[in-house]
Amino acid sequence: MGDYQDNSLSSRVFQRIRDDILKGKYKEHDELRENTIGKELGVSRTPVREALRQLELEGLVSIIPNKGAYVTGISPKDVSDIYMIRSMLEGLCARWATENITDEQLDELDEIMLLSEFHMKREGGGSAEQMAELDGKFHAILYEASDSRILSHVLLDFHKYVQLARKTSVVAEERARKSIREHKQLLRAIRDKDADLAEQLANEHILHVIQNLKKQGYEEILGGDR
Repeated sequence: MGDYQDNSLSSRVFQRIRDDILKGKYKEHDELRENTIGKELGVSRTPVREALRQLELEGLVSIIPNKGAYVTGISPKDVSDIYMIRSMLEGLCARWATENITDEQLDELDEIMLLSEFHMKREGGGSAEQMAELDGKFHAILYEASDSRILSHVLLDFHKYVQLARKTSVVAEERARKSIREHKQLLRAIRDKDADLAEQLANEHILHVIQNLKKQGYEEILGGDR
């Protein structure tokens, strides 16, 4: 029982530190001190140490013997690669979702579209936080609807890894409106059981996100033309 609790605690500490890295609380090359993090989270050094080892396996942290743990972070090329991979995997997800989606999931997607349009009108473009959250929910439901645990897990992880870039990508009102239109077209194709069109629209949607990030002067995040 004790081992189970320790593992659960380590998992929670891992998620917290990972989220803090991905949200930008810790910057690249920052040192992650076990004592400091342990005091902040109200835990001993052991679950922090285990979490840092797991983060090293994910490539977010580098542990240097006799020196400490340092944030590796997500490089510009990582972000660029993730979006390119997503542009293909999102298409596969949309195809499988077309085949497996439930009426309840379709209703949930409809509700997200209504909320997105509501916030767009009320906020005069919607806040970055709200639009990013709704965008994330839309894609999360599609991942679930694909009926593939593996694909859903990979795409959800990708979403977290480019969290900061995703928020920036919906700041511009023009892009936010286009994103909503693209989601509506995708939802219509899924309702019509047109898997080929759904796959194409999902691929193009992610490619448009990349183009938008570059247009906003975000080449340093996307790694330029590399």
